Amino acid sequence: MISSVRGLVLSAAGSTAVLEVGGVGLAVQVTPATALGLRHGTEARLLTTLLVREDSLTLYGFASADELSVFELLVGVTGVGPKSALGVLAVLTPNQIAQAVAGEDDAVFRKVSGIGPKTAKLIILSLAGKVVVSAVDGAPRTRRPAAASPSANVQAALIGLGWSERVAEEAVRETLAEAADPDLIGVAALLRLVLARLGPAHQASEDRL
Repeated sequence: MISSVRGLVLSAAGSTAVLEVGGVGLAVQVTPATALGLRHGTEARLLTTLLVREDSLTLYGFASADELSVFELLVGVTGVGPKSALGVLAVLTPNQIAQAVAGEDDAVFRKVSGIGPKTAKLIILSLAGKVVVSAVDGAPRTRRPAAASPSANVQAALIGLGWSERVAEEAVRETLAEAADPDLIGVAALLRLVLARLGPAHQASEDRL
């Protein structure tokens, strides 16, 4: 998983920011508040999570660990996609979300576009016990699952792009075996190396089991 990115802000508007990292412009989906906090031409760092779909790899970025944690909890709720989860964070702060869950107040979630009564109640039920308001500073504390290894995330990304599980596993294993120091290779670098090994994406269909 790409856990964070740091680079020059090329653009930031609406719900998308573009950061130049190592000469590559990375498009990151953010909340409007986060986008407003970024300035063109300045360096910025965002905490991120990479979501893999059959036809896309989308990077979501956050200004704080609390926002990232709550986002990952929200996308795990049935009926809440990443767009809706980002919409919740655009309307509510992590602390307000924690307070709503603690008070079983699903009405605040119904104010978010795309979230109906049933989904709002599911959010309350799903996040109960996973995000709580700190009595010390009012900031929410979340319980996050252990992060997957870079190789596991790259394999998942390759499968999402169309390669078979066998081909993805072999390509990652062979790439790491050839690396000078495999323990220091991050997700982005490993994905780039493996894609170079596999060749054009259209060959994926030929390698499927």
